[in-house]
Amino acid sequence: MNAVSMSTSPSVNASPAMSTKRVIGAYVAEARSECIRYMRNPGFMLPILLFPTMFYLLFGIVMGKSEGADAARYLLASYGVFGVMSPGLFGFGISLALERDGGLLTYKRALPMPPGAYLLGKMLMAMVAAAIVILLLLTMGVAMAHVAISAQQAGLLLLTGVLGVLPFCALGMLVGTLIKGQGAPGMLNLVYLPMSFLSGLWIPMQMLPKVLQQIAPIWPSYHLHQVALAAIGMNHDAIGGHVLVLGGFAVVFFAIAARRLRRYG
Repeated sequence: MNAVSMSTSPSVNASPAMSTKRVIGAYVAEARSECIRYMRNPGFMLPILLFPTMFYLLFGIVMGKSEGADAARYLLASYGVFGVMSPGLFGFGISLALERDGGLLTYKRALPMPPGAYLLGKMLMAMVAAAIVILLLLTMGVAMAHVAISAQQAGLLLLTGVLGVLPFCALGMLVGTLIKGQGAPGMLNLVYLPMSFLSGLWIPMQMLPKVLQQIAPIWPSYHLHQVALAAIGMNHDAIGGHVLVLGGFAVVFFAIAARRLRRYG
């Protein structure tokens, strides 16, 4: 009886790893598509741009004239933080919840693209939107309220907004992994609006009740507000602790959300 010869070569060849150039190209393409998709969506961009600019126009410019030049300058930082929170929370939270429900994340996992490209694209979209908000408020503050601010201070405020959106991206991402798509807008508004008020963005912290002043540091928006005030020269305290807290919020929220995405999709 003749022995049957068996082929030792595997039946399916392993797919070659993507080159570094292709990986970078995948990240760039995903980031570009996310930015274009959201910038062309008026339902997303208009509220993000209109709410902080309208509030600043009303309270910082029109009503702030009777309070002196420092009022418009202070509210520039306050409504800048208020505007920066929105693309992070809603850009990540609502879209992620809806896309999970619609099966888009499952589809993207089947594509030959790095798994982090989808999330990085959303993060860069939020940073671009935050930069637009800060630039609009700076233009209004200088042109309409005649806010005295140097180029260096304006640049620091812009940098604060672009990087400060990241903890709110992480929080939005976490909410998007916990809530169904239909419930995400309501839940995020329950986070967004009270956190803005309790952080002293609408009313100066000194005017809030003592108990609210004591619990304010639990909110990331409070720490970003202190950094923004320092950027325009209205807070001379050390900001290293606030930066570390913001970084801690971002890392913890991203880690929890990423774990949930791996486990539950």
